[in-house]
Parts: sequence; structure tokens; C-alpha cells
Amino acid sequence: MNPVDRNISDIVLIVDDIPENLSLLHDALDETGYTVLVATNGESALQRARQSLPDVILLDALMPGMDGFEVARRLKADFSTQHIPIVFMTGLTETEHVVAAFTAGGADYVTKPIRPAEVLARIAAHMQNARQMKQARSALDAFGQATVAVRAIDGKIVWQTPLARKLLNDYFANPEHVAPEELLAWIAAANAARKEQREPPALLVAEGQRRLLASFHDQTGDDEWLVVLREENDASAVESLIAAFRLTQREAEVLYWVVQGKTSKDIGDILGSSPRTVNKHLEHVYEKLGVETRTAAANLAMGKMRGG
Repeated sequence: MNPVDRNISDIVLIVDDIPENLSLLHDALDETGYTVLVATNGESALQRARQSLPDVILLDALMPGMDGFEVARRLKADFSTQHIPIVFMTGLTETEHVVAAFTAGGADYVTKPIRPAEVLARIAAHMQNARQMKQARSALDAFGQATVAVRAIDGKIVWQTPLARKLLNDYFANPEHVAPEELLAWIAAANAARKEQREPPALLVAEGQRRLLASFHDQTGDDEWLVVLREENDASAVESLIAAFRLTQREAEVLYWVVQGKTSKDIGDILGSSPRTVNKHLEHVYEKLGVETRTAAANLAMGKMRGG
């Protein structure tokens, strides 16, 4: 199958077992400028969706074999397709069927007989939302941000950047579409802190000399949270201070722990030195950094450790 060139136009996948419906919708969408893909049953719909990753899926609710509700559930369970908006097409307007469409993961629905103008209007709205989300994800990916969107109510990862996936895989052994329990607990604790106007906790997990920190970026839905992850590593931070300020190994270690807010006694306990020796190292650090106080040294070092 030839790859679809999504630079030319937005892609809509129509899934319906009635040829007349396919023809009507295909012509209307094609004339509007969309690239149109079609599938006539559930299995081919899943295959097409995974291969082409359309921007929106128009999905018939009732089909022989695998119905539209099951197709939607499978699309939403697959990490590669779960972000695609699904617009159900149904002749069933009873409340239970509308509820079933949304429960299965539908973003919207239109009723049969199909009115092309209504379908085009619904698709345009969802296409705009999908385009904005895609641009936001692409920007985060390009800047190497470790960002993950989590739905707290069921622990599902709605989407994540490649770096976020790597960090979560490095620290936690769990399926990539499910948030680890530690992250869900952190979201609950951080959300409670925000409501009480307290500073949310930063530490997500510590493992040896490295730590995974988390911070809220935004709330994208009623129960959906956008979280930024950041890894801190003692050894790499010390190496960055050595390179930035031409410090000795021990001077860089002392400065690193100053940045962490440790006292000279604390640093002595960590490094196996006396507080007097730590202060001697600090004098050399001040001289090399051109500062006179711990606060000034810490601020300068923090900027370098964060890539400034």
C-alpha cells in the first residue's frame, strides 16, 4: 500500500458497509479537498487506521461482524491510534446508543440518513482540534520535551513525547499506554497541593544517583493532566559543573550539593569530609566563579546545570 502524503491534505477514513453511503461521503469530502480512505468492515478499518493514521475517522455504528463500537474500543486501546477523533454515524438516536458511542471513545456523532453538509461541518471542527494537538505534539517532540498527557480517572496515557516514553520505560516496568502508579499518586498529591495553594512536590521517584522530577504543564480536560518530566543525575550534573567552571572533581561535588541546599556539615557527611574542608573547597569555588556568597554561587551553578 502506498503511503498517504499528508502534506497535501488532511485525511479522513470512512468506515461503512453500505456502498451508497461510502459514495455520497467520499464525493463530498473529496470535493472539499480531503484525502479520503474507505473501509467496509471492522478489520479493514483497524488495518487502514494503523497504516495511514487518518486525522478523523467517520465510523458506522452498526456493521456485520465487528460493529463500530468494538472498532472504536480497539482504536482507543491502541496507542498509535487512540488520539484520532472518531465521529459515529448512526440511525439509532435512542439515548443508550448515543451513550454507547461516547463510552466507546467517540468524539461526536451524526444521524442517518447522512446529510453531507452536516458531516463536513462536524469534521471541520474536529479536524481543527486534531491539527492543533498535532502541532503542539510536534513542537514538544522537536524541543525534546518529556511531556505526557494522563487521564487520571482510569490511568490511561492519552499521548506522550518520545523522551517521556523513554523516561517512563527507564524508571517503571509497565505497559506504555498505562500510567505507572507512582505517576498517578504524584498527580493526586500535586493536584491537592495546588488546590490548597501549596507548592506541588517535584520528586516523582529517586533511583540511586538519579531522580525523575515532575511538574504540571496544564490541565487539558476535566480529568486529563499534562505533565512534564525531567531527569536529574548527580554524576552528569557534577560533570557539567567541572566543564563549565574548570573545577576539580571535589569542588564540583561541593558546589552541586550547595545547589541542593545542603549545609557545609551536610556536605561533609555526604562526601566524607569535615565542614572545614568543605568550606576550603567553597573558597576555591567562589574564586573560580567570581562570586562571594553561597547564594550567588548556587544561582550561577543552577543556570549551567539547566543548560543556561
